[in-house]
Amino acid sequence: MMLEFDGIDLGYGRSIVLHGLSLAVREGGVTAVLGHNGAGKSTLLRAAIGLLTPRRGAIRLTGEDITGLAPHQRVARGMAYVPQGQQCFPHLTTAENLQLIADGRRNGRTAMAEALDLFPALTGLMGRRAGLLSGGQRQQLAIARALITEPRLLLLDEPTEGIQPSVVAEIERTILDLAGREGMSVLLVEQHVGFAVKAAQRYYVLEAGKVTSSGVGGEQAETAVRRALTV
Repeated sequence: MMLEFDGIDLGYGRSIVLHGLSLAVREGGVTAVLGHNGAGKSTLLRAAIGLLTPRRGAIRLTGEDITGLAPHQRVARGMAYVPQGQQCFPHLTTAENLQLIADGRRNGRTAMAEALDLFPALTGLMGRRAGLLSGGQRQQLAIARALITEPRLLLLDEPTEGIQPSVVAEIERTILDLAGREGMSVLLVEQHVGFAVKAAQRYYVLEAGKVTSSGVGGEQAETAVRRALTV
């Protein structure tokens, strides 16, 4: 397995958000996590990258227990995280946002070029401040920044939320392209059920911090997922 959550309890203060949660991300392809707001999806991704530490349980990356590792140590092991909200450095240009990640990396220049190949619309925006980009453009920039680290596992939190439909389609195509690459795994948190289930090799539905349903992805699974979300 690429990533495993084993009996995770995690919360904020006295509030427990994840309750004995276990799930696995296989090597290659997309694993989708779905659920209503407050189900614990974003908390799961923050735990995966090391921004939150479980009270109980373990997180393993390709068999290594990484529960106690800091975020930068997880990035060094091949993880990358794109949080919700099209995050970037708004006062830096598109080029500076990308170069900031590429600088100091052995293959930074090549990785930056490859990221721009996936999002060609950014090439015409290199001199524009990121804060002046549209939401869809900022999301493309956020994903491109993550890809410059050349991850084996990409964590995406609601990558199509609040974005114009034409850009949503481009981001979805890019996710499918990435998931089809050898050695690349994607853990996708997404509200767009149709795309998430179609893209995923496996899906999990969360409710109140617990897995309530899981199965093999694909178009045929959409009805089962929607049913699980309405229970």
